[in-house]
Amino acid sequence: MILTKKIYFYGNVVRYRSPAFPRRDTARQTALTAMNVLDSPIEYLKGVGPAKGDLLKKELGVFTQRDLLLQYPHRYIDRTQFHRIGELSEHSGEVQIRGILRRLTVAGQGRKKRLVGTFRDPSGALELVWFTGVNWIEKSLTVGMEYIVYGRVGAFGHKLNIAHPEIEPVKTENVKAEASFAPVYPSTEKLNTKGLNAKVRRRMAKQLLDKLAPTDVPENLPAYLIQKFRFPSRLQALRQIHFPKDAEELKAARNRLKFEELFFLQIRLLQIKRRRKDVVKGYVFDQIGDYFNGFYQEKLPFELTGAQKRVVKEIRRDLGLGVQMNRLLQGDVGSGKTMVGLLCMLIALDNGYQTCLMAPTEILAQQHYEGISEYVEGMDIRVEILTGSVKGKARKTILADLAEGHIHILIGTHALLEPKVVFKNLGLAITDEQHRFGVAQRAKLWAKNNPLPPHILVMTATPIPRTLAMTLYGDLDVSVIDELPPGRKEVETTHRTEHHRMRVIGFMREQIAKGRQVYVVYPLIEESETLDLKNLDEGYEALRREFPPPEYQISVVHGRMKAADKDYEMQRFVKRETQIMVATTVIEVGVNVPNASVMVIENTERFGLSQLHQLRGRVGRGAEQSYCILLSSFKLSNEGRERIQTMVRTNNGFEIAEADLKLRGPGNIEGTQQSGILNFRIADLAKDGKILKAAREIAARILDDDPKLERPEHHPIKWYLEKHGKKLKGWSRIS
Repeated sequence: MILTKKIYFYGNVVRYRSPAFPRRDTARQTALTAMNVLDSPIEYLKGVGPAKGDLLKKELGVFTQRDLLLQYPHRYIDRTQFHRIGELSEHSGEVQIRGILRRLTVAGQGRKKRLVGTFRDPSGALELVWFTGVNWIEKSLTVGMEYIVYGRVGAFGHKLNIAHPEIEPVKTENVKAEASFAPVYPSTEKLNTKGLNAKVRRRMAKQLLDKLAPTDVPENLPAYLIQKFRFPSRLQALRQIHFPKDAEELKAARNRLKFEELFFLQIRLLQIKRRRKDVVKGYVFDQIGDYFNGFYQEKLPFELTGAQKRVVKEIRRDLGLGVQMNRLLQGDVGSGKTMVGLLCMLIALDNGYQTCLMAPTEILAQQHYEGISEYVEGMDIRVEILTGSVKGKARKTILADLAEGHIHILIGTHALLEPKVVFKNLGLAITDEQHRFGVAQRAKLWAKNNPLPPHILVMTATPIPRTLAMTLYGDLDVSVIDELPPGRKEVETTHRTEHHRMRVIGFMREQIAKGRQVYVVYPLIEESETLDLKNLDEGYEALRREFPPPEYQISVVHGRMKAADKDYEMQRFVKRETQIMVATTVIEVGVNVPNASVMVIENTERFGLSQLHQLRGRVGRGAEQSYCILLSSFKLSNEGRERIQTMVRTNNGFEIAEADLKLRGPGNIEGTQQSGILNFRIADLAKDGKILKAAREIAARILDDDPKLERPEHHPIKWYLEKHGKKLKGWSRIS
């Protein structure tokens, strides 16, 4: 007989098993214990209560005591370092000082009421100022007592001050604590003014950590990994991340927690990838017939690069496995992704299936349509385009013929996703510049065929850093075209400021005289009151004065124009009827005019690195030397200067993507915000590439060796995934 009794834990009944009759499943028992302590509401932590609990929920999303534990400090005060007041300036930032409170006065009335203290050490004095909580702060301080003060140095008039400082009396216990780092947590103004300042938050974290036992925080990594990397235990790591004794303890805790976070993400992504390959069946394209061979042998306009051949082989292998392909194709601007896409389409046609290619803009869709139509001219292949501009009878004909199977290749924009667009047998769907489509939009492609989903190829000319690809696309297969076609000349990139504008104008004239064409790109369409930028309207008028008609003609393209007007202006430029195109970033993707040899980017400092690289990719598409001129104001921020220096230094898109990741962070890289898997608590993809690589390799080895995590040493992983694993859809499911 097994003895059990009921205990009541915050209103929930929990069955407790007598120690005399322990449960065999110790992992479940430990999970139950951990739930009791850490999954309890935050308001039940001593000193919090309902009011502060509600505030923590609203301001920080801290609902449980576990949430509080996993709210890691974002920086630390080094309690060993003290500044001398006489050496401070208003630019000193956040400092810690030790001295005596010499005077305390209340100044002003009503809303202007403030508490001002004079704080002095042997080297000088400054003011401490409080604008809220004046009465209770005044009562809690004693003039003449020695205090430790921490805060940001500011200035008012000719006097230095610290507003709303952290302040505590010098006592034996905190003098001892000076040999450690004090955590500083993410906060808001409301938390600070409602009694949840840094000092209180530290006390809450300390109180929670002090009551935890190892059984409350069970291990989630195998013992052999902890031993291999000399990680602290999970509980030790949590204690050390909040209250490290020294820099070494802090480093050890960070390494453990970063590895843990990235390891479990990779385990989940790899499980999704393996599950898809086991479960999601796909059409078998085992025929390489007349379409592919005929085109390759007789119509291929140039020799494929080694990288293109390698990628085509990878895709051919995928298409013959009977498993739905989900492959990301990365390639720098001009590397020949479209040709690889066309060869994959021809494999689908050889096996009796239709294909489609979806592009983010009408300009790019039209360009794909014209290019592919020209490539397959003379072959028994019908190519059509479907965009928002195709209406009436033409649209009805396309929809009817598509459903009957008479159209082999359909190219289009978001219009392809409409319910009325029905394929007879869609076998391959290609998405170009995939980051410009939302998750829900891409999901609609999945449902365009029955009973099996089409094979999916997503292409991007925006190079993705390796760490980001392993995370964001960790459940997809990735192919990279890392080689440019032979003979392609590198674009020469230079930086110029406003002082050199006339020299830039002169260079444009020289190039136009040689028969070349020029892009001039602006960040704004019309004048902004908040940004001092050259805008497109002003720029157009200025260029007309420098390049007057009829000798010179200028096209204008921007995002607010109607599609037909944009297309008209683009065609004028393509046909060389205009020498200059004035544009916004609408030309960033897909515009292909080999005769254009100069790209002038106004207010370069206002563009991201990835965007600058895409814009530069619009030139350098012909045999002639091309140029990219980055025009900026004379005054630049450090980040703006670094972006420009990176562009001048290299044409390598992957190097630029890595630099962009370091400058902006993963959350700001274009298209990644919607992923939902980049909200790391402690890991940083820009800095933790080595940890991520190790975590992914170890996760893959474990799953190769023990796919269901059934071995005893892997039970901690399995338990943690079941209890805490986020439900990731994975990009492979929504491609």
